[in-house]
Amino acid sequence: MAADTLFQRITDYAHRADPYPLYAELREHRVARQEDGSYLVGTYHEIEALLHDPRVSSDRRNRTAPDETEAGDAGLPPAFIGLDDPEHHRLRSLAMRSFGPPHTPGRINGMHGEITRIVKDFLAGLEGKDRIDIVDDFAYPLPVTVICRLLGVPIEDEPRFRQWSDAIVAGIDPNPKEDPAERQRAAAEARKAMALYLGDLAEKRRDHPSDDMLSAFAAGDDTDGRLTPLEIMTTSVLLLIAGHETTVNLITNGVLTLLRHPDQLARLRNDPTLMPRAVEELLRYEPPVQMLPQRTPLADIEVAGLTVPKGAPLILMLASGNRDPERFPDPDRFDPLREDIQHLGFGSGIHSCFGAPLARLEAQIALNELLRHLDTPRLAEDPPPYRRSPVLRGPRHLLVEHG
Repeated sequence: MAADTLFQRITDYAHRADPYPLYAELREHRVARQEDGSYLVGTYHEIEALLHDPRVSSDRRNRTAPDETEAGDAGLPPAFIGLDDPEHHRLRSLAMRSFGPPHTPGRINGMHGEITRIVKDFLAGLEGKDRIDIVDDFAYPLPVTVICRLLGVPIEDEPRFRQWSDAIVAGIDPNPKEDPAERQRAAAEARKAMALYLGDLAEKRRDHPSDDMLSAFAAGDDTDGRLTPLEIMTTSVLLLIAGHETTVNLITNGVLTLLRHPDQLARLRNDPTLMPRAVEELLRYEPPVQMLPQRTPLADIEVAGLTVPKGAPLILMLASGNRDPERFPDPDRFDPLREDIQHLGFGSGIHSCFGAPLARLEAQIALNELLRHLDTPRLAEDPPPYRRSPVLRGPRHLLVEHG
């Protein structure tokens, strides 16, 4: 079939449950120009090189024909994920000061106990149920709760964040039965409400700080600069939305993969210390983010012998690169003991996933505790119904019977 329709076929919902044969077709071309003038890149080494190439922009405004601002921005400036250096570096560095090494190296590891308690609380609520929906009952509410605790949102306000997150996710993950304009309006309102709430809470923490990220954002350090109130809003909303979506899919895809590989599930249940390596293999085998659709060359660049013109949409198919046989032996086999898993599941380069340490920890704890909780689990439906989004790919529901 024609290479210039690959993106249409990949994004067609009919292929959501198994896009991997289409990714194999893409890798045969390495780079495929599409009917609309965009370019798909599907091979590992080319994707990795482009993720480290300073001539490739993450700012949509650099496209020859700029696309519409991402739905739901609600008048807020772009978060650093959609900016280039030096502004990207400034904002990301200021945010990272409160999130990880070298300034706060223990922030994420220090949450191990609290995340474990949160996971166990969710699982306790499932006692007595012999049929559960891994998405609605567990993987979907978990990351919102964890990020709210990380930011310092009072527990009594966490339900508001679940409601806002529901509306924002609906904007990202469209339902063909709903009015798209109304959905985008609701997403924008939710994003704005979340941003205003977090901005107000950060202001309160400026005078009455506690040991949370909003307090750290608000305190800042004038020697190295600090985030403005508006930048605190956009960075906090980014952390919550991006961290939520990827972690839901990582956990749900993980459960689905393990239930499809009962021998590996049994191995991990018997030896929970293997879970960190298993999560890395899951990030390669079924990555929560399938593609990066918003890259743009700042100059004509050559990719695998093809010239991609300045300003053209450049779509990096991470999930295809993760199954590239030129990089990974037997790439379609799930092997939690695989060596050398330098996957693209969190991207690479200056835009590698900011929240990766938190997502890893949540997934490791969540999957280990689930394996302890579920007695002889089995899928009620395979394949399950998938979310509409081809970018954030994962089951919309995952019904599991056990006991």
